[in-house]
Amino acid sequence: QAQLVESGGSSVQAGGSLRLSCAAAGYVYGQNCMGWFRQVPGKEREGVATIVTRDDSTTYADSVKGRFTISQDKVENAIYLQMSSLKPEDTAIYYCAAGAWVTWKGCTMSQSDYNNWGQGTQVTVSS
Repeated sequence: QAQLVESGGSSVQAGGSLRLSCAAAGYVYGQNCMGWFRQVPGKEREGVATIVTRDDSTTYADSVKGRFTISQDKVENAIYLQMSSLKPEDTAIYYCAAGAWVTWKGCTMSQSDYNNWGQGTQVTVSS
């Protein structure tokens, strides 16, 4: 049984919006941090946005600040990524992740701090 399942990836034009969803098994969602990462073939996976599940504290990569919003639904055991003003450079496979490590600054953007991963969902932004 999959622990994290992403959905919502699609192809859109630049300037458009998309909302990604990640459904988590209960015991996975109970971890301190949930986050979205993305990866382009040939490049390292990078952190996009994270959320501390107990207090909704969020962090964002500089490249998406002001355009992307991470949120959670504790009843549904889900997190979301609302993406607006999409750019071609946002094209990537987006992964949902969960991990226990949290610092006083919030969740990290380091993939090594996350031990549960979804299968990914493709987002393609055309110019």
